[in-house]
Amino acid sequence: MSKTTGIKYVILLTVIVVIVFTKPWKLYFSEDIQASSLSEAESSTLMPRKLIPASEIFRNSFSELPETQKMDHIIERFMKKWEIRGASFALMKDDKLLYAKGYGFADDELQIPTETHHIFRIASISKLITAVGIMKLIEDGNLHLNDLVFGPDGILNDTMYNQIRDSRIKTITVEHLLRHQAGFSTNYGDPMFCSVDIAKKMNVTPPADLNTIIRFVLSRRLRYTPGTSTAYSNVGYGILSKVIEKVSGETYEEYIQKNILHPAGCFDMHLGNNLYEDKHKHEVRYYETATEELIPACDGSKRLVPKYYGGNNLEALSGAGAWVASPIELLRFLAVIDGHPQIEDILKPETITQMTTFTLNALPIGWMHISYKGDWSRTGTLSGTSALMKKQHNGYSWVFVTNTSSWKGSKFPSYIEQTIQNALATVTEWPEKDLFELQIFNQQDYLVER
Repeated sequence: MSKTTGIKYVILLTVIVVIVFTKPWKLYFSEDIQASSLSEAESSTLMPRKLIPASEIFRNSFSELPETQKMDHIIERFMKKWEIRGASFALMKDDKLLYAKGYGFADDELQIPTETHHIFRIASISKLITAVGIMKLIEDGNLHLNDLVFGPDGILNDTMYNQIRDSRIKTITVEHLLRHQAGFSTNYGDPMFCSVDIAKKMNVTPPADLNTIIRFVLSRRLRYTPGTSTAYSNVGYGILSKVIEKVSGETYEEYIQKNILHPAGCFDMHLGNNLYEDKHKHEVRYYETATEELIPACDGSKRLVPKYYGGNNLEALSGAGAWVASPIELLRFLAVIDGHPQIEDILKPETITQMTTFTLNALPIGWMHISYKGDWSRTGTLSGTSALMKKQHNGYSWVFVTNTSSWKGSKFPSYIEQTIQNALATVTEWPEKDLFELQIFNQQDYLVER
């Protein structure tokens, strides 16, 4: 061996020894990446799986299956019968996503077909999201179900809320709001949809925002003593949105996204806006029935506009009905509150049980219907949309949402359910797969793919 070769050999050997003992790759790769070489059980304690946003992954083509052709035809006939421009459907079994597909047009004028990434107004399914936010605050020790909401000892004891006409309002608790038992009246219309009238009565510029609507209902008498009866209340869940803000110190949307939705893998769920020009990136265009009349704009301008674009003040609904989402992400959200172990829940088992226990004389927490068999459902209806989320006792869960109203109004989700059940019955066997796995990667995989 020559002297020069020997020196090169020594230098190479020294470099190898330094690399082995100093492990400089640790400076580049995070602890998460190193965990990928461990067993799945070991790595789960070090490396939470990261998720690619659903809107970047899924396509209708992933669910073009010979087994589901009859199901698709049933859904398409249903849409034609009810003149629905666009709809989206997703199905999972035991937290595994089996199917997701858009139908019709997300925007009929522009002839944009509905894809799986399109997001829709989900109306009162928003209440389930709000309820989960409240229960999370309770689990974290920041709130209790029996906490008072108004009055000097209440959560919302701010000056703006201290003009209380009915002293019974000071006995309203968080649980009363969650279960629609606070006693608010809708005898003269739902205050969440009386934006111009309330603005006029409260001497503010329309549209009335959520704070103004809350101040208005506090200036009126209750329909019944809190806790003694049940009457569905949008404003109650609007108030819960403000409770979340007060307790968390964040805006309602920020708290929900950061603590509920993003951990669940839902990255394209947002509070919606009133007007078409302010819609979110992947949001559909909305439509009404052919006979629907225009109404005065909620901004007090007296312009005649569609309810779904400026007639109703969607933005004031907040946690009572303003979220937009895709069925895929709604199922990801459901997967973290359903008690099934495939995807880790964000709530404790006892909290999920508390929310889903059938009670004869009260509405469940967040959900709309809970059956004694273990079926859970949450409906949503607004001008321009109808939505239904269903968790069945047999392990199947699904979401169906439209971008078109029906003259059946709040009863339309029952027609959706009948149709989807008939459609599902045509599929004798689902392929063994989990489309959710397409979202999962660790940092090392991501670097390699890039």
